[in-house]
Amino acid sequence: MAAVTLPATVTMGSASQALRAVEAALSAGGPLELDASALVDVDTAAVALLLQAQRLAQARGVGFALRGAPQQLVALARLYGVESLLGPGFAAVRSTAGSASA
Repeated sequence: MAAVTLPATVTMGSASQALRAVEAALSAGGPLELDASALVDVDTAAVALLLQAQRLAQARGVGFALRGAPQQLVALARLYGVESLLGPGFAAVRSTAGSASA
């Protein structure tokens, strides 16, 4: 499995570095797993990164999983209407995050 731990900040200024890490991990082969548990500062670039990572994994014919998505990331994906595109794992994260804020 190709695992990438995302940094604390994934914004317009830093998303390209995170994307390079994703591409390098995919080059190693196997399914892609992103660990987003360290994320603190995100903007729309983080959502775009997730979508691109998923597309790259799909193009290589490997699985994609997201772990530890923070509430802010879940809220952005929901706002832009792309949460369903991020797969069932993201939907589970969304349910957990939604219940934590209730």
